[in-house]
Amino acid sequence: MQPFLRTRLLTRAAGCGQKASLSLSLKPAIPPFSHSLSRLSLTSYLSTRLLTTSNNRLATPMAAQTDTTAADFASSHQITPESLESKLRNTLPSTTHISIQDMSGGCGQAFNAIIVSPEFDKKSLLARHRLVNNALKDEIKAIHAWTPKCLTPEQWEKEQQRGL
Repeated sequence: MQPFLRTRLLTRAAGCGQKASLSLSLKPAIPPFSHSLSRLSLTSYLSTRLLTTSNNRLATPMAAQTDTTAADFASSHQITPESLESKLRNTLPSTTHISIQDMSGGCGQAFNAIIVSPEFDKKSLLARHRLVNNALKDEIKAIHAWTPKCLTPEQWEKEQQRGL
């Protein structure tokens, strides 16, 4: 008996106004105990398997919910470096320096940030990032890339002396 083929849709995420592209891949799939199935029941099995597998993979409730929430937030709030800085200053009032760059060419989908605060003192890099990410939780959901660099005032002075 020849192996049957099943199809699987692969999606590739797109950024900044580009359309997502779809591609089709074929992979061999033989159901377990296929030798004991008649051709009709094998076809039925594969049809059912294809429908349930593709539906489960393509329509995950968590992904849909996250995407919808992010899209709603992005459409109702224009995310700019200034809005991110304002939110950080309100949430982390002891911050001494904030520099945010829009790396996406103005569409608000990728940001690099330097955040200097004495609150970061004696905290690990992960704890610093968590502090900042919790402050910008809703905004981060709506953007594609967020890269914070969290420094203490002493680390910032050293970086300034090195010319970074």
